[in-house]
Amino acid sequence: MSEKPTVITPEGDIELDQENETQEAETSLVLAKDLLPEALLIVPLFDRPMFPKMMGPIMVEDQGIQKMILEAQEKGTPLYLGLLLVKPVDAGMAHAPRSMEDFFEVGVAARVVQISQPTAGQPLQLLAQAQERFRVKEMTRQQPFFKARVEYLYEMRREASDELKAYSVAIIDCIKELVTLNPLFKEGLGLLLERINVSDPSALADFAASMTTSSGSELQAILDTTSVQKRLEQVLILLKKEIEISKIKADISKRIEDRLSKQQREFFLKQQLQEIKKELGLTKDGAESEVEKFEKRLKKLKPSAEGEERIKEELEKLKLLEPSSAEFNVTRAYLDWLTILPWGVYSKDNYDITKAEKVLNDDHYGLDEVKERILELISVGIVKGDLAGSIILLIGPPGVGKTSVGQSIARSLGREFYRFSLGGMRDEAEIKGHRRTYIGALPGKFLQAIKTCKTANPLIMLDEIDKIGASFRGDPASALLEVLDPEQNRDFLDHYLDVRFDLSKVLFICTANQMETIPAPLIDRMEVIRLPGYIQAEKVEIAKRHLLPKQLKLHGLTKSQVSIPTPVIGAMVDGYAREAGVRNLENRIKKILRKVAKELVRDPDRKVRIKISDLPELLGKKVFSDEKIFRKPRVGVVTGLAYTSMGGTTLYIEAAAAATGTAGFKQTGQLGQVMVESSEIAYSYVRSLCRDNEKLLEFFMKNFIHLHVPAGATPKDGPSAGITMACALYSLAIGQSIVPDTAMTGELTLSGMVMPIGGVKEKIIAATRAKLKQVILPEDNREDFALLPEHIRSGITPFFAKTFQDVLNICFPATA
Repeated sequence: MSEKPTVITPEGDIELDQENETQEAETSLVLAKDLLPEALLIVPLFDRPMFPKMMGPIMVEDQGIQKMILEAQEKGTPLYLGLLLVKPVDAGMAHAPRSMEDFFEVGVAARVVQISQPTAGQPLQLLAQAQERFRVKEMTRQQPFFKARVEYLYEMRREASDELKAYSVAIIDCIKELVTLNPLFKEGLGLLLERINVSDPSALADFAASMTTSSGSELQAILDTTSVQKRLEQVLILLKKEIEISKIKADISKRIEDRLSKQQREFFLKQQLQEIKKELGLTKDGAESEVEKFEKRLKKLKPSAEGEERIKEELEKLKLLEPSSAEFNVTRAYLDWLTILPWGVYSKDNYDITKAEKVLNDDHYGLDEVKERILELISVGIVKGDLAGSIILLIGPPGVGKTSVGQSIARSLGREFYRFSLGGMRDEAEIKGHRRTYIGALPGKFLQAIKTCKTANPLIMLDEIDKIGASFRGDPASALLEVLDPEQNRDFLDHYLDVRFDLSKVLFICTANQMETIPAPLIDRMEVIRLPGYIQAEKVEIAKRHLLPKQLKLHGLTKSQVSIPTPVIGAMVDGYAREAGVRNLENRIKKILRKVAKELVRDPDRKVRIKISDLPELLGKKVFSDEKIFRKPRVGVVTGLAYTSMGGTTLYIEAAAAATGTAGFKQTGQLGQVMVESSEIAYSYVRSLCRDNEKLLEFFMKNFIHLHVPAGATPKDGPSAGITMACALYSLAIGQSIVPDTAMTGELTLSGMVMPIGGVKEKIIAATRAKLKQVILPEDNREDFALLPEHIRSGITPFFAKTFQDVLNICFPATA
């Protein structure tokens, strides 16, 4: 016989089971609205569980469950749901349950109090009142929801023991401390106190647990615990953890608030200071102060009519703009550039030619042609009363002083100096500026140089103009045509400035290692001055006057501590630094001084004197040999002279014959197309020259000729080795070597004419460095040789040839 509980209806009527009237005293009394069903529709919770006597919102996303709830609402019957927490799986996150194993066993039965108006495709919002704990006895899945038969875990009311009261007091104290640390708990505390009896230890434990920010699993452990005392212990632990977390949060918040309050205080004080200054007339607002600054600058300048009109237009625009607008900053930056450029501001030129000559001579040894050109420029300025801008191109190998001579020219003229390298430049905007429509736009390098120098007539050096590039961003070399044209640069238009600026007073000095890679229209606009390089005597003098004193100072040494005699410097140049420039020689001096400094650290009182015999130990093996293997007269070996981007150099050409019974010719040594053609011309001409000599004719008919130009790893090209290759072939054919210490250069035609060549000065310097005594040049280069300085021609006996027969008469006097 089943027991039927007594139900108290809302009207107060009492219904008793007739069969159990005798057990009336033992029967429990419950409200009709709290009569809980044994079977419940399960609603999964994914974040945290709900505790008995608590009321809260529930989101139902499952469409099937939504349908059942709404149908029950329409019937008007009380609706009870079973709320079960889903077990977390991946990284503490729960997923949609698929079976009973996905739920915790203990949950709460909740009565739906209110249902919000449903919206299509949105979760259904419910307000539910949790009633009692339950444990799942059996669960079934009826697509798409779960139903469960449950066993309710009713708590028997009994008088609280002293221990339970102590736990309750401890929990209440913790809650008070939490409310103090985190005011957000205060509102939740007020709402919950309306719904629970704080004197009930069980309800207090559940309430306290729900207040914490603990994880769902930790709260579920509280829900699973039926023993009130154990539950109170666990809740007390959670509250202590929550208090520690709240203290840390409060500390972090305090630090942030202190920092913010300090910044706000400073901000308000600054604002007040600005307002006070404005009231006293000591300062103005942003726009007014900027306008006043630009107007003050404009009074000191003499801009062109176009420039002055543009500046006034922009000033009027700036007055109308709000300082907080983006256009204000763009206009302000534009005006800043317009008014900071030195319109009409020129530095005073030095018209003392004696002083200028002294400056040039003090800074550089040699370079007479460059010095003469600068003195001529100053002389024209003295006569005319105005030193107009010029464009000079210095071409020479690395290390001959092209860049440093630009600084000396600026000093001799008394002008500001600005240098920038064009090497690798590929963007046209670097020359002519960016348009103002781009973010971060700037004027080109030339106006930046003018701004830095603060005068409109500086000396601007354009380094490495032969290494300028081109890309999809434009061709900087073409953009330079306007800048480096004296007829156009008086109206130079920068894309950013968009106002014409006069560059005609600027002196441009360009440097390059070779002319071949510079566009012809650009070369046409410049005056070319060649710096051929230095001979050994010049290098020794430069080292004594400039390099050694400079490096002694940089290394913290004095002449009394270390001395490098002139013969030692000469040996260094001959064995380790035969290049056209002096940069490598300077590096060798640095290496010696570093080793000397190391010795002086060990023995401070020592005085070091470098000897020639010390060089191998200090600098290692000689880089340049005496080349005696080539200098000794040999059949089929002739010394030529060549001109490269590194300066003049000697070139040794070898010819050898292989008896094959048939004629043939081959060239090696990485020769370029022009040089290959020159060798073929030389071979054909020498064979035609021997057509009347049966012995020589038979030699060419029965031998395979191999022509080689060491070193094989170095590419070579050019027509000036024509007579050298022909002379080597002729020497091989007759079996006789040429006159010792003789070098030659000249282009050979198929009819035997010797054509003129370039780079005479560089080649003569190379012959001097190689200690050659005789040089054969084309007749048309006689004047070029005569114009060379005496110290370069000294020690060289020149011979001039119109035809190859003249060359043979000089090289083989016995057969002439």
